[in-house]
Amino acid sequence: MKAVCQNALTCLFVSFALITATLPAHAFKAFVSNEKDNTISVIDTKSMKVIHTIKVGQRPRGILLAKDDTWLLICTSDDNRIEVYDAKTYEFIKNLPSGPDPELFALHPSGNPLYIANEDDNIVTVVNIDTGRIIAEVPVGVEPEGMGVSPDGRYVVNTSETTNMAHFIDTKTNETVANILVDNRPRVAQFTSDGKQLWVSAEIGGTVTIIDADKKVPIHKISFEIPGINADAIQPVGIRINKAGTKAFVALGPANRIAVIDAKTFKVEKYILVGQRVWNLAFTPDEKLILTTNGTSNDVTVVDVKKKRAFKSITVGRYPWGIVIANH
Repeated sequence: MKAVCQNALTCLFVSFALITATLPAHAFKAFVSNEKDNTISVIDTKSMKVIHTIKVGQRPRGILLAKDDTWLLICTSDDNRIEVYDAKTYEFIKNLPSGPDPELFALHPSGNPLYIANEDDNIVTVVNIDTGRIIAEVPVGVEPEGMGVSPDGRYVVNTSETTNMAHFIDTKTNETVANILVDNRPRVAQFTSDGKQLWVSAEIGGTVTIIDADKKVPIHKISFEIPGINADAIQPVGIRINKAGTKAFVALGPANRIAVIDAKTFKVEKYILVGQRVWNLAFTPDEKLILTTNGTSNDVTVVDVKKKRAFKSITVGRYPWGIVIANH
């Protein structure tokens, strides 16, 4: 176990005991894609341990759940496909087609279709997950990366890393209806639960841009300053916003921290020290915990949302990248 505070190792053990004593007994399962190991680590959030490892295709990155959390979908980027596994038995189900180098994807709120960012082909591939048929290929900017879908399913948004844009795609016509300029190397696109805002992280720009989803114009930009950390090490990637729309959490890459943001005022409230090069993060379904994937320390940090503090480190595979947490 790695210490997450500056005191002795006992500090972490005491914090873990105190915090877990107040947490609900219900256990969730977290699935973590390990980019260099070609595996998925399965974590039990009650025991805070890895309970299973799934061998998958080459370079797994984006990961999500479908079919009421019974299907686990994985972007195996170097195999140019989406792999589907049973989220309970961990057995392989099937492959879904994808364009070259799928990195992130988003599922329509209805449960179908799937929208896949194909980094090497400058397209978003739309796939029916039941039939495995490609429905459409939507041209976007250079190096498409992030994928977000509005809660009402009207729009899917892709971010293009080199074009530095967020592309709004109409899900009925599969046509791009707006291109919004953001800062350098946009990564993750996350809608608020009411669908009124889209938050886009810019890894090299060091910012998060908030976009009015109806007017499709930027309305605010969040910057980050951490004492003792060089600005070029502050690289926003993963974003998660709670259901109430009051708090946002942003993974800051090599700054080894996540930012806690008041989602109403856009003010940074706190920086929480986690593992090294934090890529992505996910709430447990009850939103009591956040788990982060830390790419170069090969671990997952567990954060108590209410207390805004990290209290546990869980070793996983090499280069943990994506994370999704099942409701059961």
